[in-house]
Amino acid sequence: MKRTNISVFIPHIGCPHRCSFCDQRSISGAAHAPSPEEVSALLEEQAPHLAERGMQAEIAFFGGSFTAVPRDYMASLLECAHSAVQKYPEVYDGIRCSTRPDCVDGEIIALLKKYGMTAVELGAQSMSDEVLQMNERGHSAEDVRRASRLIRESGISLGLQMMTGLYGDTEEYVRRTCREFIALKPDTVRVYPTVILKHTRLGKLFESGEYRSFGFEQTVDLCAELLRDFTAAGIRVIRMGLHASQEVEREMLGGVYHPAFREIVESRLFLNDMKQKLLAMDRGHYVIYTDSRNISRAVGQKRSNIAALHGLGYDVEVKPLDGAYIEVR
Repeated sequence: MKRTNISVFIPHIGCPHRCSFCDQRSISGAAHAPSPEEVSALLEEQAPHLAERGMQAEIAFFGGSFTAVPRDYMASLLECAHSAVQKYPEVYDGIRCSTRPDCVDGEIIALLKKYGMTAVELGAQSMSDEVLQMNERGHSAEDVRRASRLIRESGISLGLQMMTGLYGDTEEYVRRTCREFIALKPDTVRVYPTVILKHTRLGKLFESGEYRSFGFEQTVDLCAELLRDFTAAGIRVIRMGLHASQEVEREMLGGVYHPAFREIVESRLFLNDMKQKLLAMDRGHYVIYTDSRNISRAVGQKRSNIAALHGLGYDVEVKPLDGAYIEVR
């Protein structure tokens, strides 16, 4: 059965900080905090459409600070979601939210459990306290560890979110964040390269020349490492890069953004694996066989992988072979 999210954005309300990179209106396209009545109406409206298409959905409260909103408001939204799950169990099979690591405690966990929360994602962003401080996150790496333990011990699925290329970030800090995430054993991870938006502190630092994020190619290579390491650890990477958004494209000043960023990263990972096999062979003409599902990854956008291998002295064709990953002949 196909799966999706019914996303409800709760922008800014309750968040005690204004992080250097944050402009939720540009990221989510939302400026209005929905009422419980609006959420109930949305879920009622979507239920028959989802059923008609044979889809199941999680109800997702996004915005980054769900458990920091006023308690009564949070409970009223959870009640709407819980009621929808009970009324349409064949359609709605869970509730998830994203929140800050310093806004999770035993009382919050008990409330989330009461209303059937199935997954909580923490906006950790980095496990470097230096990077967190420089970007005014208002929490520490230890807050991430503590909140992660509480969520996992409660039986709620844990998701962790990280960013690359923040103010003060380095490749080693990113790799350290990856290693620490793996140690925390989340079920899912999201990876967001930094996008520099207008009307943010990062935007001002960028315009003054004080801050430069990682370059595009550097970020692709780094994210290919992350995807490889998380996958090897059995952790699902459910998002790589911001979702496609005209608002983001209009408001961005710099950083790394592409509507097909994950596909580019997967293709780079495939290129690295092809290189590893070919570099042990003499230069020349080869046919690489791979499953038909991998053909576009192997070839690369605009045949970029074929061109890269050609530059190394390998004239490569890619052909389908059911069940193969990379078989060189």
